[in-house]
Amino acid sequence: MNYLNKLERRFGRYAIPNLSKWLIFGYAIGYMLYYIERFTQLPVLELLMLDPSKVMHGQIWRLVTWVLMPPSYSNVFFYLIMMMLYYQLGTALERTWGTFRYNAYIFGGILFTAVGVMVTFFVLRAFGVAEAYMMGYAVSTYYINLSIFLAFAVCYPEMQLMLYFIIPVKIKWLAILYAVLVGVSFLQTGWTGRIVIVMSLMNFLLFFFSTRDYRRVSPSEIKRKREFRSQMEPPKMRRSDGALYKHKCAVCGRTDLDDPTLEFRFCSKCDGNMEYCQDHLFTHEHVKRS
Repeated sequence: MNYLNKLERRFGRYAIPNLSKWLIFGYAIGYMLYYIERFTQLPVLELLMLDPSKVMHGQIWRLVTWVLMPPSYSNVFFYLIMMMLYYQLGTALERTWGTFRYNAYIFGGILFTAVGVMVTFFVLRAFGVAEAYMMGYAVSTYYINLSIFLAFAVCYPEMQLMLYFIIPVKIKWLAILYAVLVGVSFLQTGWTGRIVIVMSLMNFLLFFFSTRDYRRVSPSEIKRKREFRSQMEPPKMRRSDGALYKHKCAVCGRTDLDDPTLEFRFCSKCDGNMEYCQDHLFTHEHVKRS
């Protein structure tokens, strides 16, 4: 990805190291605000939502603060486990890709989500769809975290996770399961939810398709491979009865059709491509052209 290389050379020094730590720290703040809102009945999290209608009324902080919206895990123990998992996966991705590329991946997902929600809001409002004013409730960091998991699964598909601390499962199967569940949610939800899903996972889609080698399925590459295989296949010759054979002994004339158990070898001391069966490989007279 040449464009990322150019950006890294120019802006790489501004990348945030250990970005996963700051993401988890932000989720912890959001989770505490969730409990404050739950016990005080104050609309704390509502002030952080990416609500396009309120952004247009001057509350521009919502373009950023929605990142603090924690995934909807009601169980604190499960929440801690998931955050530890995402921290480990994110740290591993940062070590694999480098700090700048991991930053670009995470901030790309955040940017795509914010832009997608704002554009969708204007489109739906232009057509008089009331659902446009409820978009803020559909936006969270769940799909940003999912994009981290999917990217890790693409990089390390054979790595095993202990499901429920007991069952070993390869991460690629969990990724496929998550993808199926996301597909079901995409079909069941409304247009608002669909836009949020697509834009939140756009960074993963770009990463996945940009790392594929599509040249191997191009017509020219398929033709080249077919021609190479045909050239590498040993030539087939025809007996007097019309049957095709691959190997023939230069002494006795037996072929691989006469006895499938026969082994044939070329003699390195004979001039030309002289082939002999196992019975005459070491007993024949060497053929010399000169």
